[in-house]
Amino acid sequence: MKLRHGLSALLLIAGIVPGVGVAAASTAAADVAVPAPAMGWASWNTFAAKIDYPTIKAQADALVSAGLKDAGYSYVNIDEGWWQGTRDSSGNITVDTAEWPGGMSAIADYLHSKGLKAGIYTDAGRDGCGYYFPTGRPAAPGSGSEGHYLQDMLQFQRWGFDFVKVDWCGGDAEGLDPKSTYQAISDANKAATAQTGRALTLSICDWGRKNPWNWGAGTGAMWRTSNDIIFFGQTANLGQVLTNFDQAQHPVSQHTGYVNDPDMLTVGMPGLTDAQARTEMSLWSVSGAPLLAGNNLATMSAATKAILANREVIAVDQDPRGLQGVKVAEDATGLQVYSKVLSGTGKRAVVLLNRTSSAAAMTVRWADLGLTPASAHVRNVWGATDAGDFATGYSVNVPAGDSVLLTVQGTDAASASYPANGSRFTGITAAATGLAVATFSYSATTAQTATLAVNGQQPTVLTFPATGGTTKTVSAVVSLGKGNANTLAFSGTPPQLSAVAVLPLPGSTGVQLAGVQSGRCVDVDDNGITNGIQAQLWDCAAGPNQTWVPVRGQLVVNGTKCLDAYDSGTTNGTSVVVWDCNGQRNQQWTPNTDGTITNAVSGLCLDASGAATANGTKIILWTCGGGANQQWPRR
Repeated sequence: MKLRHGLSALLLIAGIVPGVGVAAASTAAADVAVPAPAMGWASWNTFAAKIDYPTIKAQADALVSAGLKDAGYSYVNIDEGWWQGTRDSSGNITVDTAEWPGGMSAIADYLHSKGLKAGIYTDAGRDGCGYYFPTGRPAAPGSGSEGHYLQDMLQFQRWGFDFVKVDWCGGDAEGLDPKSTYQAISDANKAATAQTGRALTLSICDWGRKNPWNWGAGTGAMWRTSNDIIFFGQTANLGQVLTNFDQAQHPVSQHTGYVNDPDMLTVGMPGLTDAQARTEMSLWSVSGAPLLAGNNLATMSAATKAILANREVIAVDQDPRGLQGVKVAEDATGLQVYSKVLSGTGKRAVVLLNRTSSAAAMTVRWADLGLTPASAHVRNVWGATDAGDFATGYSVNVPAGDSVLLTVQGTDAASASYPANGSRFTGITAAATGLAVATFSYSATTAQTATLAVNGQQPTVLTFPATGGTTKTVSAVVSLGKGNANTLAFSGTPPQLSAVAVLPLPGSTGVQLAGVQSGRCVDVDDNGITNGIQAQLWDCAAGPNQTWVPVRGQLVVNGTKCLDAYDSGTTNGTSVVVWDCNGQRNQQWTPNTDGTITNAVSGLCLDASGAATANGTKIILWTCGGGANQQWPRR
């Protein structure tokens, strides 16, 4: 069944100016901070499964002595290898006390004594991930939690743990459904908390297998969006860092303490230079990603410590609005600009990323960020220097394969405010299809959650912190369609809503391709990002999976995927798919005056297969005939 892409909700926190669809400057007088992404250290990247009490203790001691705890790193997460699959006659997990003297509660107690939080690991299936590198120990059967979800969550909480990562090796081998499986684990975790009174942060680790950005919010606090950033025996490399970053770009899904997880950091690991490590930290921070160091803290260099502990970079990551940045420009191939809306008014974090092999002058334009062209103050974060005040934008030279991280303090562009009609906001206008920041005014005496849907897109669960009965705000990045027919609708148990202010992010705008014959839009099924997904027709909803950004003859969706004639096919019936943007001619499209769109390699036209009009109809190439099933006016 088609899940119509991700509603757009990335939660900011800004104020609102009352009015009914009129231009208004946003304020931030009533911001509510949402839970920040997790920060800490995890054992896998450096130690794999060769871990025990002394190893974890030494890393915790180093984390504190290096000043990382003072910088905000609090979790110490024990990954795979701590448990060999044994249970007692009642089904409770047992451990080797030679490796873990006093049992797992003892290491949790030690971490708490250092002012840290304790994290643990299990698998969603019957078995774990297999061979215990580098110990030589064979795979232990039964080292997953399947069949024991509630029992294991209770045990982890009673041992004193604060965090649990649930991997997917056993679940994958068994062919389990990630969404329903992790929902069962989440339910068990909440049921355990009801008994123990102890919260256990749930980290979903299905490697992006069933597009967890569509359903992760409200199920877990974080969800992995890709494969491991490093495998056992590998050295770290910037290419894999960029791949994991790209696959985690789902800003409409990240909000109110729910975050995309591109995996543990490789900062300070062999293979990554200090400059590349700074780029990794910049990208994770502008994404609002969890900051879980994976290097050996006891042997790290002074440079690595300084990178991990940089307070200004951490502040960008931990910003109280809880947003993920969005791609706002790519003026030339590989010269990419990402911007994150920060708390307060008119403040942005910006990463200028040069993926090319040559140094280049790069520009960030205030208009792309949703700021006015008036003078804005620019600060170079890693340089800890103020660049000065600049009107309309700022240019800087970025070395090859490097990046620059800035903060910009300017003036928010005009927003529009709309009153609530119960739990709905209707008639919301967008000048173009793309992303906008929606800031909701509400009041609540207790924390509440509610489900938000935009134009019938994939819904997401939002959290509303208690306000003590006074009016405050939380915000979300939403994906809107051009025109005045956008609707934001809450269901479940929303708080008392009063208004929403909508601030466009112009650098993210694109178009919908709406078929004349079908009235439906070119769509990427289930908001997927896998190469080779065939484009299809679906009801127009203006989600990110239907927003195509024209860039140098390409049609780009979800930031890094291009509409592509599969295998450069030139025959009728060639599949039209999404693929990593590569600049090749099979990804070049020419819009024609009659509404058709021609592929550069074949000269064939974008076509709804068989002139069908139903949801799910596949998009192909076919000889241009000008029929209604080949006409795609842009919205």
